[in-house]
Amino acid sequence: MSTTIDFNSDMGESYGLFRYGEDEKVLPYVTSINLACGFHAGDPVVMNKTVHLAKELGVKVGAHPGFPDIMGFGRRYMQITPKEMYAYVLYQIGALYGFLRTADMAPSHVKLHGALYMMALKDPKLSEALCEAVYQFDPSLPIYTLAGSETAKAAEKIGISVITEFFADRPYTEEGVKMFGWTKEEIGSPEDIADRVLEMVETGSITGLGGIKVPVKAQTVCVHSDTPDSPEIVKTIRQTLEAKGVRFKAPERETILKGEF
Repeated sequence: MSTTIDFNSDMGESYGLFRYGEDEKVLPYVTSINLACGFHAGDPVVMNKTVHLAKELGVKVGAHPGFPDIMGFGRRYMQITPKEMYAYVLYQIGALYGFLRTADMAPSHVKLHGALYMMALKDPKLSEALCEAVYQFDPSLPIYTLAGSETAKAAEKIGISVITEFFADRPYTEEGVKMFGWTKEEIGSPEDIADRVLEMVETGSITGLGGIKVPVKAQTVCVHSDTPDSPEIVKTIRQTLEAKGVRFKAPERETILKGEF
């Protein structure tokens, strides 16, 4: 099999004395990360540390904007306007950009977090505002999202590249990914998860809850660093797919953003 795929993980979600996720154990197995920018989680010290850890391992770093809701970890739905979406996204990309620039790195992509991600999937106005913020910052910056979503449609309309995503550590139903309220039993063992990823790569579908077949089109696979057993999950996925000839590589892009990195 000559397939090449990206492998991403949400990271940098510790702040202050609070430690969250298995970032350092997951980083060696992924090709790109989505770094929290201080709204739903993360802080300047964590952002700086994570950027440099990623650089040492040759891992690409993208912005992971979320709601300004540390108490709810960005997983609570909030009513916002498109103007607020634009400002939230631009602010958080800008915060990450400072750390990346001083590390001689460029941002690799943008992926929304939690409830903001899920809301944008179905809301064309919020998705348009998201894409406008990304486009104004750097029109070559790809957006990670689900295939067929309003986010994907808005990105394609404005001329931003879309990297379609599969959540390996989340169960799927007939309605798609079950992002919140899942159980460890529903996602299965690291081996079960790796088998689903391989199934997706080989067939374009996965076996969801109840044995149903769910079509999945994806160029990147996500495992959250805070999922129980995340280090073993990413290791097993990587070993299972590489044994089948699958290559892991972050998407390439040409930076259009003015200024040098």
